[in-house]
Amino acid sequence: MEDINLHFTGDIHAITSANNLLSAMIDNHIFHGNELGFKRVVWKRCVDLNDRQLRKITCGESCEKGMTPREDGFDITVASEIMAVLCLSKDINDLKKRIGRIIVGYNEKDEPITAADLKAEGSLTVLLKEAINPNLVQTLENTPAIVHGGPFANIAHGCNSIRATKLGLRLGEYCITEAGFGADLGAEKFLDIKCREAGLKPSAVICVATMRALKYHGGAKKEEVQEENMEALEKGMHNLLRHIDNLKNKFGLNVIVAINRFLTDTEKEIEFLQGKLKEHGINMSLVEAWAKGGEGAKDLAEKVVDLCEKPENFKYTYELDEEIEEKIRKVARNIYGAEDVEFSEEAMKTIADIKRLGFGNLPVCIAKTQYSFSDDPKNLECDTEFTIHAREIILKAGAGFIVVITGKIMTMPGLPKIPAAEAIDIDDDGNIVGIF
Repeated sequence: MEDINLHFTGDIHAITSANNLLSAMIDNHIFHGNELGFKRVVWKRCVDLNDRQLRKITCGESCEKGMTPREDGFDITVASEIMAVLCLSKDINDLKKRIGRIIVGYNEKDEPITAADLKAEGSLTVLLKEAINPNLVQTLENTPAIVHGGPFANIAHGCNSIRATKLGLRLGEYCITEAGFGADLGAEKFLDIKCREAGLKPSAVICVATMRALKYHGGAKKEEVQEENMEALEKGMHNLLRHIDNLKNKFGLNVIVAINRFLTDTEKEIEFLQGKLKEHGINMSLVEAWAKGGEGAKDLAEKVVDLCEKPENFKYTYELDEEIEEKIRKVARNIYGAEDVEFSEEAMKTIADIKRLGFGNLPVCIAKTQYSFSDDPKNLECDTEFTIHAREIILKAGAGFIVVITGKIMTMPGLPKIPAAEAIDIDDDGNIVGIF
């Protein structure tokens, strides 16, 4: 488990190296005469660390002859376009084509300059030739699991690779795949981006929740969520029911709720939640896999098998040929429950440029806080009307989607006041401690 949470197979390092090789080739090209006529560089460097100091930097300040200082910045590797490209590529040839399509900058005529223009697609593909292959591991009970890719669902598209999912479908009767964070983020992007790209159609959805999270969304303080609080639980149900409504009615899928049980969960809370979900025609399973292993998830597995046999009516949130603004509005209104979307002047200019370049038919990938349906992380209950603020639009032609940056979300996160790194250590016997 420690290995998976640390370097694992080195896939993320390979993605970081490929991303930064492209950055080096861009600046090297400019240094040696700028034959392609770079006026503006839009490609960022990346690192697999939460380092807010790197969000915006100035590079090239060594004062060497011919060196051109310019503004740059870093994204966290999981939010990089190379990560998205790897996860959405069907094979090594598709990977190479997608890398070649990546737009790294613009010339004096505002025409895009791509990785292919720099002749970079071959070398980047070589760095990723092993990373594109899914990684087979096993659980503590020897159940096979595939771990591949890692885009965050709040700032990226939040799904493992298409190759991993299709491999899983070939290797077993059932394949369960994770789409990170809430159903408004991971699930929406899994369904509207990944499933559309891969031609996949889920048979069922497991919506995972905890009593503690429900009470937190119902107004309970963080330090008090372990205490029984029926009022906060009932109030927090609104958040869970909105996720269920999205999955069941907006996407037309069969849904079951899995409650990860904590020792502090009371029977009264469990019975109340089960009754409320039953009123809405939703089945629930109490999952104790953390304590009991596979036996603690047996009930969920049996219910999922039954659910997969029921007919579904899967549909997307929007069609690709709709206007970019309309696609964004449909996600905001239908999935988030927003009143409308407010576009910044810069965002509207970028949208116009994307249309001019012929990329208007791409899906949208909205970067938004995971703490709320709104773009305000403090608005947990969303019990009043709210607007989504689209402050920046980024075209990711290689990945094949348009990123929408909302609210104050950052593509390079920062560490908390007490980072987890302070508790991680290695003992005298070489055992890693403090990760779990």
